[in-house]
This record gives sequence, C-alpha cells and structure tokens, in this order.
Amino acid sequence: MMGERRVDQSALFYEFSLEQHVPGDHLLRAIDRFVELDGLRAHLAPFYSAIGRPSIDPELLIRMLLVGYCFGIRSERRLCEEVHLNLAYRWFCRLGLDGDVPDHSTFSKNRHGRFRDSDLLRQLFETVLRRCIAEGLVGGEGFAVDASLIKADANRQRCVPGDEGLPPEAASRAIDEYLAVLDDAAFGGATPVTPKFISPADPASRWTGANKGPAFFAYATNYLIDLDHAIIVDVEPSTAVRQAELTAARTMIERVREHHDLWPARLAADTAYGSAEMLDWLVHDQGIEPHIPVIDKAERIDGTFSRSDFAYDHAADLYHCPGGKELRQYRRAFRADHPDTPPDNTYRYRASKMATPAR
Repeated sequence: MMGERRVDQSALFYEFSLEQHVPGDHLLRAIDRFVELDGLRAHLAPFYSAIGRPSIDPELLIRMLLVGYCFGIRSERRLCEEVHLNLAYRWFCRLGLDGDVPDHSTFSKNRHGRFRDSDLLRQLFETVLRRCIAEGLVGGEGFAVDASLIKADANRQRCVPGDEGLPPEAASRAIDEYLAVLDDAAFGGATPVTPKFISPADPASRWTGANKGPAFFAYATNYLIDLDHAIIVDVEPSTAVRQAELTAARTMIERVREHHDLWPARLAADTAYGSAEMLDWLVHDQGIEPHIPVIDKAERIDGTFSRSDFAYDHAADLYHCPGGKELRQYRRAFRADHPDTPPDNTYRYRASKMATPAR
C-alpha cells in the first residue's frame, strides 16, 4: 500500500548538526585535516587598526577562497551565494547554520588591500610547501616549468591600438597598477615590442593569439613543479609573452633555492624555454641539466630552402645549395691570413650575386 507522509503539527524544536550532514568522504573533510591557519592573525595584525568596529575574521575569508579554488568558483559574488546555501561549505568555513556570509565586496577590499600588502597568499603557499617537504612529497631532484594563459576580464572589442597608447583621460585602479609594473621584467619590461592592442579596462594584460585561435587579452601563470609527486613548488605571474615566461622561470628557480634550499639537477620544459640565453643560464650559471627541445627555425615553411637542404663540402669549405650554387666565406685571395674565428663567432657563407638571380 502506498504510504502518505502526514504532518499533524510542526515541531517546536529541531536538533540539527552540520557535522552529521557532511559525508565522511567529502573533499572538504580531507582538506580540513591539513588546514592550519594559526599564525594568520599574527601575520595580519600590523595591517588592522587597533580601534574601530571588529572586521570580518580573515580565517573565514581564506577558507571561503579555498572553497572557491577547489570547486572552480571564480566569481566572488557566486562564491558568497554558494557558501550561504551549501551545508558542506558552511561546515568547512565554521559558519554553522545561522552564521552570516560576508559580502562579496569584502573579498575585493581585502585582496587589493591587506592580503596584497602583507603578501598573505604567498605566505600561505610557502607554509603548504614546507608541509609537503616535511612529509617527503618533494624530491627536489627534477623540476618542470610551464605557463598557463589566464584570460583577462577585458573586452576585445573595446581596445585601442598599442602604438597610440591609453587615452589621456583614462584613469582607474587597473591603469595605476599597469603603470606601477611598466618597467617590471615580468610585465612591461619583458619585451620592447609594442603590443598590437591595449585594453583600457586592464592595460597590464597582453593581447595574444598563443592558443592558435581568436586573439584575446591574457596573463600568464607560471608554475614550477617537482616531478616526484607533481607538487607545485612555486608560482609566478607574468604578462603573456615568452620573454616574461623565461624571466619568471629564472625567478622561481632562484626563489625556491633561497627559501627552501631546493636545487634541481634537471629541468624539463617545452620548446618555448629552449632559447640559447635560457639554456646558457641553466647549464653554465646554475649547473642544471636542461631537458628542453632547442628552438630551431632551420626548417622553412615559406617556400625557401631549409638548412638541411644545404650540403657542406669540408675539403673546399663551402656549401652547395639545392639550386646548384656555391656558398663561400670568401671569394678573393687575401695577402694576410684571416683569423680562424670571426669577431662575433658567426661564420657566414654567401652565394655570388652574379650567380644568384634577383627575386
């Protein structure tokens, strides 16, 4: 017989425990065992006033940010809504059933204020890394480095040409931050090349087409990863150009050595890090063995001859090109012997202008 739920009278009192309603295998339970924020208030104390109304507990803000990172909630406004509604989130944030969730503007105020001024997020990252090192999860023998593009919140339809610069009347916090890092090696000073477009809403972001699709404004997040257990040992933001990524890689390698005494024997990376300057720095300055493909532009796809198409004649010291021409260093006899090594260490072999038709 089909049953029917009958409620004669609403209960006057309810007994409810968040602890009982969060599953034992929930991700936040696994994370909560390792979250130690004991020194948080002492670290932030100099950035709070000794008088006035008590602020939002900074531990609550950090726990909410951890929820956002773990579950991919990028919007702070949506994060506040989710924490308000989700019992597991409330349990992790120590809010109980009736605890008030901070307004989304509180996050922006603290991220751009106290958290940035105190370098709090870097401090928390270093604390987690030290715990991973203590637990034996970081080998320190081999590292990998790479960068991920982070799309900026900038409308590509409302940009200005890079050679024109920002409008004189433009003013915002984003522009102030852009001017502050204009000479920074990881941002404005990364390359002398003028960007094709600049976003007035976020001028520090870089116009890029690195994804082989429609270009967009972006930043780069650079990661240095230990190869034993894929533990991220350092992170560094930069503008989205290759030169800035190389600078970020060097910064991270030097920083983990200074802060955690980690000195890798080898470094793995993709071709973007295979420049002569980067390889020279790794091998000769740092003593690190690079496992990096070398940037090689010898193979041509524009219809001209590739380097491999030329055959070298060691006896005659010349190259034969596929067109049947000879490329030599010198075409006339000199009274005095030329030095074996050119001043710039570059040997140049050229075909005769008379033998090569103009194109």
